[in-house]
Amino acid sequence: MKILITGGAGFIGSHLTDQLIARGNQVLVIDNYSTGRRDNLTQHANLKIVEDTIANVHMVQQVFAEFKPDYVVHAAASYQDPNNWQEDAASNVAGTVNVVKAAEQNQVKRLIYFQTALCYGLKPEQQPVPIDHPLKPEGSSYAISKTAGESYIRLSELNYLSFRLANAYGPRNISGPLPTFYHRLSAGKPCFVMDTRRDFLYIDDLIAVVIKALDGAGDNRRAYHISSGGDFAIKELFDATVAALNIKLEQEVEVRPRNPDDAYTILLSPDDTQRDFAWQASTPLAEGVKKAIDYYREYGITQTFTHLKIAETTE
Repeated sequence: MKILITGGAGFIGSHLTDQLIARGNQVLVIDNYSTGRRDNLTQHANLKIVEDTIANVHMVQQVFAEFKPDYVVHAAASYQDPNNWQEDAASNVAGTVNVVKAAEQNQVKRLIYFQTALCYGLKPEQQPVPIDHPLKPEGSSYAISKTAGESYIRLSELNYLSFRLANAYGPRNISGPLPTFYHRLSAGKPCFVMDTRRDFLYIDDLIAVVIKALDGAGDNRRAYHISSGGDFAIKELFDATVAALNIKLEQEVEVRPRNPDDAYTILLSPDDTQRDFAWQASTPLAEGVKKAIDYYREYGITQTFTHLKIAETTE
């Protein structure tokens, strides 16, 4: 099996690359290292890395034609700066079009796409969110561009699966609250948490579904939720971080009321996924947080990212 992974040096892509290489697959990774890290991947005879952006249509066409992948996992995405609409559009929209067209031309058997739960808007109409919930991505450039990319995939003739993701976390993750908590706590900086809840999914549980999809599980040309099926208060995540760091705070962390445009919870229903993939998330939050913290301690973390414009202290 030959698998091409866009964004293969990033958080999700690198974990998937490791597991595919371990089971003997040939993997080609495209990554421009804007958020991926070079030390996320280890050299191997069955691994080839192309350093470039998927916005480069000529490179994408050439790589597909030469490697001739059986399957494509499209994990590359721009999310560094919520104000950089140009880069979001170039990578998440035009880049996705480039990947889709190359996959069609080279008769790829299945394409797997990662979509954000923000495609349902900042205030979903139902909780848990069903897979047929209306798409309302207007809350961020990231969601708009990722949803546009998903729309082009649906417009194609490819066999595809679009995985709409809960908040994935674990080693190598540099976006979201967990790396931010670690970064600030380890530097002795103050923290606060928002009075919200989120659905957190450990990376190994996510990768298990992707492997099943590459092996044929799931119905073609549809979306699935990859989620734990439960939600946690952001303070619970913070407390798990403090416990993993084995530190004692002088005072209880400040809990701030959520912003007017922020949902109290975004909980995706994984019912279809559990049925069609014979899968269920199984990693306890405390265990997953500890593994992530162990990674941050060993490899360091110098910056974190968010998809949304969120007002917060920077001291």
